[in-house]
Amino acid sequence: MTKVLIVEDDVEAALTMQKGLSEQGFESVVTHDGEAGLKALREGEFDVVVLDRMMPGLDGVSMLEIARSEGMDVPVLFLSALGELEDRVYGLKAGADDYLVKPYALVELVARLEALLRRKDTGAVETTLRVGDLEMNLISRVVKRGNSEIDLQPREFQLLEFLMRHVGQSVTRTMLLEKVWAYHFDPQTNVIDVHISRLRAKLDKGFDRAMLHTVRGEGYQLKP
Repeated sequence: MTKVLIVEDDVEAALTMQKGLSEQGFESVVTHDGEAGLKALREGEFDVVVLDRMMPGLDGVSMLEIARSEGMDVPVLFLSALGELEDRVYGLKAGADDYLVKPYALVELVARLEALLRRKDTGAVETTLRVGDLEMNLISRVVKRGNSEIDLQPREFQLLEFLMRHVGQSVTRTMLLEKVWAYHFDPQTNVIDVHISRLRAKLDKGFDRAMLHTVRGEGYQLKP
């Protein structure tokens, strides 16, 4: 079982995260400050770390810099309310492997942890997805098609990322509900149709060839 170290000074938020990760099959240990987090890293074996950036005492950046200076190479995901590009770059330069802005959806946290674990296994650092002339930067959260930047809402970004990771495949409503919305049942709403429609308008507007297609009786498909 994947073991996660959670370093979060908000006790309620940490317990909520621990419960959510447990339901997704992760085992986790919670600490509430940088000193305790560093001690846990030195004494235990963890597959990945979720680290709050802003904490009293030893903050997340300082804790990570110490851990990296001691040779600890465990993948680290920063959590922070600071979401500007320079804040994310600063966190990554301090040694983080990924950066997630609060408030976040559990489904995105899980997806990012799984991505970090895949990188750990392969030794590859994935920062960009490309499908044809469509490019998604997973760090800066910038999406471009050709030379045009596409402004996406957070859920639209998650939806497009999932479609790009399954390019050429027919993606069903059930898959999208489970992986993007974290629903394990069909709430019988048109939420997927609305988001697909908005995404298609942003993705294909002004281009001769559409990328996002509806597959009748199956779902949706992204094609180069």
